[in-house]
Amino acid sequence: MTHTDKAVTNQAASGTNPGHEPDATSARNRWNATDLGLIAVFAALVAGSALIAAIPVGGLGVPITLQTLAVMLTGMALGPGRAFAAVGLYTLLGLAGLPIFSGGRSGLGILAGPSAGYIIAFPLAALAVGWLTTIVLRRTVKYRGLFLFAAAMASSIVLVHSLGVLGMMVNGKLDLSKAFLLDLAYYPGDIIKNVLAVTIALALHKAFPDLLIRRAGVRNNGAVSARKGKAGN
Repeated sequence: MTHTDKAVTNQAASGTNPGHEPDATSARNRWNATDLGLIAVFAALVAGSALIAAIPVGGLGVPITLQTLAVMLTGMALGPGRAFAAVGLYTLLGLAGLPIFSGGRSGLGILAGPSAGYIIAFPLAALAVGWLTTIVLRRTVKYRGLFLFAAAMASSIVLVHSLGVLGMMVNGKLDLSKAFLLDLAYYPGDIIKNVLAVTIALALHKAFPDLLIRRAGVRNNGAVSARKGKAGN
């Protein structure tokens, strides 16, 4: 058996192919210390945003805060998994007793209040907008800001506002029309906050191209393909 035959045999046994490098995406399936640090930082960001200038709206007193900005930014910056973990961590810590909900509230009692639907929706919205962001960043070059804004608004409407209305109906004893009208008061602010979230997210991805793990994998695979092309010339 020649040296070449032995090399091919060893590569087959190890599950690798000649001329190929490990996929960076699969190689980084597990979160590392940087990922955990980002999750903690963005969880703290969401917590801080809940405590800044909370403005009660309507008779039920569900306040306007910067939380939706922070939640959408977390999703667009970290992608679905880490964003869900960050916002989920914030939610769990608040339910466990840390005073990090709007107005310094905390505890399981928040789930019996009119804002329960919004709080439950935040991790889901971060997951959804994070997933949509990975699609936008992979498949588009032009009009990314517009697509990201559409992703943020869709996540807000389908999850945050829908569950918010449901929470006001269940805990606030309102009918659908009244809950829907109360929720409409949050739309103008959400539009502005989503524009800000998109602007900040685009700046982050420009400054830190590897912020989303999968983008690193796409870039590395492209480099491998380029090397193959040179080797074939």
